[in-house]
Amino acid sequence: MTDRDTTPEARPAAGATASAGTSDGQVSDAVRGNWVDTHAPAATRPYLRLARADRPIGTWLLLLPCWWGLLLAMASDGQPRWQDLWIFVGCGLGAWLMRGAGCTWNDITDRHIDGAVERTRSRPIPSGQVTTKQAAGWMVAQALVAFLILLTFPPMAILLGVLSLVTVAIYPFAKRFTWWPQIFLGLAFNWGALLAWTAHTGSLGWPAVLLYVAGICWTLFYDTIYAHQDKEDDALIGVKSTARLFMDATPAWLARFLIGTMVLLGIAVLAALPGAPLAALVALAGVYVMGAHMLWQLRTYDGADNDILLMLFRANRNAGLLPLPFFACAILL
Repeated sequence: MTDRDTTPEARPAAGATASAGTSDGQVSDAVRGNWVDTHAPAATRPYLRLARADRPIGTWLLLLPCWWGLLLAMASDGQPRWQDLWIFVGCGLGAWLMRGAGCTWNDITDRHIDGAVERTRSRPIPSGQVTTKQAAGWMVAQALVAFLILLTFPPMAILLGVLSLVTVAIYPFAKRFTWWPQIFLGLAFNWGALLAWTAHTGSLGWPAVLLYVAGICWTLFYDTIYAHQDKEDDALIGVKSTARLFMDATPAWLARFLIGTMVLLGIAVLAALPGAPLAALVALAGVYVMGAHMLWQLRTYDGADNDILLMLFRANRNAGLLPLPFFACAILL
C-alpha cells in the first residue's frame, strides 16, 4: 500500500530536495525522533503522517477547548458525574481521530499547493507515499470511528458533532477566497467547547458560546504565528493568510487577539459561575496565567525566524493547558 504511484499527482513535486524530508518519508516539520518515524510499522507511517500523528500539537489545540468546555460545565452546575470521565476520554479519542480526518482532507484538497511549498512538499500525498484514493479511504475510516464515539454522547451533542463537519469541509478552501482563513480554522478547531459543554449539561449555553469565540481569537493568535513560516511561498502561489495580510503589523494584531481571548474567556467564566464568586475567582486565575503565557509569546515573536515561529506555535499546547487545573479546582468550590 505504500509503494509510490506513478501518476503525476502522486509523484514528488518538481524541485523537491532532500531538505524537504528524508529518504524514509519523514515530514520536514515533524518533531525529530517522533514515535511514528522511529517505532511505527513502515506500512502505517504514511497514514499516520497524514493524520499528523508525528505532529501532535494540532490534536492538543483541537482537544483543549473540549476540556475547557467540559470542566467549566461541571463547575457551573456543581454536578460532576461518572459519565464525565467518558466525555473527557471520548473527547481525547475524538480529537485525535477528527484532527487526523480533517488533516487528511486538507492534504487531499491542497495536494497541488503542498507540492509547491518547501515546508509541505514532503507530506505523504505530494511526496508520493500514498495516492489520493488511499488517503480518502483513510479519511473515511477515521471519521467513521469518531462517529461511533460521538454516538455515545447525548443527542444534542451528537447533533453538534455532525454540524461541525461543515466547518471542517470548508476550511481547506478558505485560503483561496479570504485573507482570514484562520477564522475558519478557529470555527472548526474550537467546536469542541460547544460539544463538550452540551455533552455534560444536555443543552447549549451562553458560557459555551463565549468559550467558543474566545477559542477562535486564540486560534487567530497562534495560527497567524504559524502562517508566517509560509508567507513567501504563499505569496508566490497566491494563497491568502492573516500572516500575509498583517505582515509588519502582526505584533499589533497578535496583541488584539490576545486581549480578545482573555476578555472572552473571562466573561465565559463569569457567565458560567454567576453565584459562585470564589470558584469564579479561581477559574479567572487560570485565564490570567494563560494570558501571561500568550504575552510571553508576543514578546518572543520574530516573524523572520521560522524556528522561533514553530516553537511559539507549539508552545500553545502549554498555554491551553494552563487554565485546566484552575477550572478543575473551581468544580470543588
